[in-house]
Amino acid sequence: MDDMSHPISRLKAEVSAGLIGHQDMVERLLTALLAGGHVLIEGPPGVAKTRTVKLLAAHLPGSQGRIQCTPDLLPSDLTGTQVFQPETGNFAFLPGPLFHSLVLVDEINRAPPKVQSALLEAMAERQVTTSGVTRPLPDPFMVVATQNPIEHEGTFPLPEAQMDRFLLHLSLGLPEAEQERKILDLVEAEDIARVVTPALPMTSGELQAAQAEAARVHLSPALKDFIVRLVMATRPGGAVAEWVEHPVSPRGTLALAASVRARAWLHGRDYGLPEDAQALAPDVLAHRLIPSWAAVSEGRTGRSLVGDIMRQVEPW
Repeated sequence: MDDMSHPISRLKAEVSAGLIGHQDMVERLLTALLAGGHVLIEGPPGVAKTRTVKLLAAHLPGSQGRIQCTPDLLPSDLTGTQVFQPETGNFAFLPGPLFHSLVLVDEINRAPPKVQSALLEAMAERQVTTSGVTRPLPDPFMVVATQNPIEHEGTFPLPEAQMDRFLLHLSLGLPEAEQERKILDLVEAEDIARVVTPALPMTSGELQAAQAEAARVHLSPALKDFIVRLVMATRPGGAVAEWVEHPVSPRGTLALAASVRARAWLHGRDYGLPEDAQALAPDVLAHRLIPSWAAVSEGRTGRSLVGDIMRQVEPW
């Protein structure tokens, strides 16, 4: 969507203005937002993962919650808990940080498995059940989690079921020298100005309208077949089946189709193209398959296997 009068276009421009070299990440976050999905961002410290999410949250309707994961975190620290009120003699529910529209789960792999599991219901069903009571979460609701891939001491790798709940898994690297210099200039300018212009967030109606338009993007039968063939390449008899322990499930097919629609709409089209599927496949499919031991022993990863699929599966 290139019309700068459109709220999504303004959102993309304003978030990108506060970042250097992360245009693809901004587009992926907006893709997930339009598709109603969640995002896992993996990268080394200091590459603006948290900054990006905070910039996005400043322009979205609803409130923002942040969960700083530690090994001693409890599920109730996310979902909320019952608190006794002496003045009434009753217990009242105190909502946790999951009851926000955009939730940043920082360093999710530092949270113990019990806490990671507490996110499953929230991410999949947009609701939280505590003390036998099921409470709906806000609309919109989006989880953006981050994790550090270079430090594994005291961490708890996400189980496959949890990984599959994320629509997109983004992998960030360190910037080039030219980008590094621009980052230095940007941060210095912000330190000197120290004046933050209040953001004008989108309204819930504007976001819901954009999501509805994205959901109506047309996918041709040939494009749907291409999406299915990309997923089937991970199944028995597929292009990389010998290197895959557990292939991509039907949830991966649905996620790729929804992401293709959102990306096409962001690019101002009411129809999807194979290039949308090719651009998104690594971020949508790589974390949904598990390489075999033989693949791991040869240095293959989920992303490299998806790269092999892209080279072998033709769009038409």
